[in-house]
Amino acid sequence: MEIICKNCHQIFKGHYCNNCGQAAETHKINAHFLWHDIQHGLLHFDKGILYSLKQLFTRPGHSIREFIEGKRVHHFKPLSLVVVLATLYGLLYHYFHINTFEAAKTSNIDSDYINEWFATHFSWVTVGSIPIYTIGTYLVFRKQGYNFVELFVLNTFKAAQRISVQLVTMPVLIFLNHTSHIAQYNNVMYVIGIILIFWTNMQFFNKMSKIKAFFLTLLSHLIFLICFFLITAIVLLFFGKL
Repeated sequence: MEIICKNCHQIFKGHYCNNCGQAAETHKINAHFLWHDIQHGLLHFDKGILYSLKQLFTRPGHSIREFIEGKRVHHFKPLSLVVVLATLYGLLYHYFHINTFEAAKTSNIDSDYINEWFATHFSWVTVGSIPIYTIGTYLVFRKQGYNFVELFVLNTFKAAQRISVQLVTMPVLIFLNHTSHIAQYNNVMYVIGIILIFWTNMQFFNKMSKIKAFFLTLLSHLIFLICFFLITAIVLLFFGKL
């Protein structure tokens, strides 16, 4: 039976429009529709956030490489994944009045202002850091056949990894909030993030030896740190916070 697509008015047969991909059967938007959308958009294990996170913590480099090469149907979109996770983290950070900038109180920097800005703009800060990571990755791994945008996707998934760990360890952060141990927590999170970066890169760049991938990853991270501190210093100077 021929069907007229409700989206583009194309005449087609089957379950999906061959012009725009619209499903032939559309349901009335109600509470059932909303719950179905939440289940399959966010929580469905075979297609959504949980699937992508499972892949990022079982076979990160391989799954990201497959995504870039076209195996994408089961994954949540990488940038959307980062935004969702970062927004959740920022909300929790703000709700529990967490301050990871306690050490800055001894300097000329207004730590309360920075902390509040950080909580409010955590999602933007996270997304904004991805191109900086990608600069180092591109400069070091450019001979591996990936363009800047593809490596941007790689670093977007790695950002989702790190935020996931921060969300899982949020109870620890809440417990240590406003204590002298907050610096140790930050250091542990940094080390875990570094380990995830190395693990993912060594899987992703599988056409070279693991030793070479390790040292090139180290170099790319050093480039990231240089770029990050330069940009941070410029921003702080611009806003008169130094």
